[in-house]
Amino acid sequence: MDPKTLHVLEYPKVLERLAAQCGFSASKELALGLQPSTSLLEIRQRQQEVSEARTLLVTSDATIGGAHDIRPKVQLALRGGVLEPIDILDIKTTLISARELKKQLEKRAADFPRLADISTALPTPSGLVDAISRTVSDRGDVLDGASPKLASLRGEIRVAHDRLMSRLQKYISDPSTVSMLQDALITQRDGRYVIPLRSEFKGRIKSIVHDQSSSGATIFVEPLAVVELNNKWRELQLAERDEIRRVLAALCLQIAEHAESLIWGVEALALLDFSFARAKYADEIHAAEPIFVEKLNIKRSTKNPAPFDTTQGKPDTSQPDNEYYPTINLVHARHPLLDPKTVVATDFTMPHQTRAVIITGPNTGGKTVALKTVGLLILMAQSGLHIPAQSGSSLSMFKAVLADIGDEQSIEQSLSTFSGHVTNIIRILEAADEDSLVILDELGAGTDPQEGAALARAILAHLMERGITTLVTTHHPELKAYAHSAPGIVNASVEFDLRTLRPTYQLTIGIPGRSNAIAIAQRLGLPESILAVARSEVNPEALRADNMLDDIKRQRNLSHKERQKAEKARAEAHKLRRELDERLEKIEDERREVLARARAEGELEVEILKRNLESLKRQMNKVKQPVEALAILEEKLEVAEEKISAPVERKTKEKKKTPDVFYPLKLGEKVTLRTLGSQGIITTLSENEAEVQIGSLRIRAKLGDIQRKTDDDLSETIDQGPKTDKRRKSVETGASVNRSSSSVAPSPGMELDLRGMMVEDAVSRLEDYLDKAYLAGMPFVRIIHGKGTGKLRQEVRAALKNHPQVATFEIGLETEGGDGVTVAKMVKD
Repeated sequence: MDPKTLHVLEYPKVLERLAAQCGFSASKELALGLQPSTSLLEIRQRQQEVSEARTLLVTSDATIGGAHDIRPKVQLALRGGVLEPIDILDIKTTLISARELKKQLEKRAADFPRLADISTALPTPSGLVDAISRTVSDRGDVLDGASPKLASLRGEIRVAHDRLMSRLQKYISDPSTVSMLQDALITQRDGRYVIPLRSEFKGRIKSIVHDQSSSGATIFVEPLAVVELNNKWRELQLAERDEIRRVLAALCLQIAEHAESLIWGVEALALLDFSFARAKYADEIHAAEPIFVEKLNIKRSTKNPAPFDTTQGKPDTSQPDNEYYPTINLVHARHPLLDPKTVVATDFTMPHQTRAVIITGPNTGGKTVALKTVGLLILMAQSGLHIPAQSGSSLSMFKAVLADIGDEQSIEQSLSTFSGHVTNIIRILEAADEDSLVILDELGAGTDPQEGAALARAILAHLMERGITTLVTTHHPELKAYAHSAPGIVNASVEFDLRTLRPTYQLTIGIPGRSNAIAIAQRLGLPESILAVARSEVNPEALRADNMLDDIKRQRNLSHKERQKAEKARAEAHKLRRELDERLEKIEDERREVLARARAEGELEVEILKRNLESLKRQMNKVKQPVEALAILEEKLEVAEEKISAPVERKTKEKKKTPDVFYPLKLGEKVTLRTLGSQGIITTLSENEAEVQIGSLRIRAKLGDIQRKTDDDLSETIDQGPKTDKRRKSVETGASVNRSSSSVAPSPGMELDLRGMMVEDAVSRLEDYLDKAYLAGMPFVRIIHGKGTGKLRQEVRAALKNHPQVATFEIGLETEGGDGVTVAKMVKD
């Protein structure tokens, strides 16, 4: 990319803010050296890295930790140098950070493939971290255990030091010498222990003078009696220093063996931290990933002919048959260097088959900011940065971005503003081709308006003939007319609020702008007589054109407001429709529930009536009475049974085909049988029916009678053993119905849970429950008493054995609770 363009568009300032997000110097170098790419594959890979990093930082605490740029230190070790312990500790912390990050990314390689691919280069040198840990402490000190000799030397140093201190302590505590001392303390001079002796007692203690105070009142002496001890202690210190250096040299040789992998690892770590920095910067500026698309390929036709060659007097047949048009679609784009609280977002969408946009409007209206925003965002996007624009913004890739923005006058080079612009434009025309984006601010300004307009039009026509994408700002009305008539060029304008005399910074594509000079002067209070003269000097056609532009803008703003109202009304209608659908669904669920309850009641009443009818037939046979009269009742009963057995179907209104969010019933799924209010497991499935196992009982039921459990229970199957053997809560409310006949009592539920109750209370509750079960005509019941000590179980079974409404009873199956459950079969009429 052109360095001057990067500077003009303030790209380096973006890199400085990006570098501030980096964790260590290696990644900061990458940030400051980042350049826009011209490879579409590389751009998409960079964008993917940022997207993955943003997701990773949100979903985890990924970080490079305490990593450092250890490359200079590793290079020194490779050259045979000996590193300081603190430098070796930096290598250790970097290796640990790399190891943890690599482990984290390897686990989530499917979610973050690009980052995981980079992490494969992170170093994992076996044994190096342990070797450093055995040698250097976390504070950067060489440990005693770094070598046996070092441990021995440090032991000797402690002994020598204690002896030295003990001998010197006698001098500062002996009454015969303490009076000669300035202070009763032991200090050091030039690495040797001394005592402070008053000057007037010099020579009273045989010693070596090492120093004296600034006043001369105190001299620091080393008694001759401790010279040998001081020497011994110092010799051991020097031996310790040499051993430490030998240990560190050996460790540095080990580091040098892994130098290549360590250097590669730092570079990989820098790439990962650079991705994290780009992600953090994207979050800071509320950016989104841009979509890169290929340029639009259009075949030439009569409506889109080849450029006319003025030298040959005919179309240029050397031009290719196809033309390529770029895509620049930035939605709610914001300049990244402006205050996000005050910056005004703008939309910049290059229309179909357009190669140039000419932006007009008043000064300070935001034309230059619009150009800079588009140019800078394209540079950022091609650098692999997310851009401050709405998600869905799309761009084409440009191999070069060339801009001429700002005042280029130079006193040293004797260049005026106009000369500076022309010099830049010449350079740009030489470098640009059909894969370039050219940005020209105030084209044709700084000279005679008529000549400037002619030159600007000629430059723009030249760029269009070469198929170069161009963005231009200007004040020349001739360029507005040119854009209106020339193919591939479109007008645009920045809006200005005449009531507040402030720009709105909103860009409108398709409508040229106006300077509003007379209107602004009128608002500011310029005398009307002067304004009238000014209006008379303006071409009437230009005034009519301005009035037409005002009308177009008003109509456009009106249609925009109406469209917003329509969008809002449509959103509200959609919301109301969704609420209505949810309400209808709820009503339908209530309807089916009511019908299911009613059908359950009907089934139970039919069953009881059948039993009563059978009982009546047996009684009539006993007394030898004809039973033909009961045949009519049996037929009516069969008809009623058929009606009741019909499933309750859900009434649904026809909808557009949408993805099915419900799952079909599966074998082994836990369900609730609506008619009994009990839970069971599906053992057999057909098109309209299912067989449900409830305890030891298997019941065939219509699919409409089956209610599935929550989605969390869909995965439970019969072969999951322990899950189906858990204790079950009492379903005392299940299968209860309201009877219309006085001879039928409501069901007390299929199970009775007596666990935790006293024996007397349990037996009383059991007898009451059995009476209700018998009156409800239930075929069997389950009594849950638990295992425990067996006393409650014994009393329950004794009560069942003597109860007149219990025919037989048996131990529950293993899936029902085994010996902790008793199943009792009720007496039939």
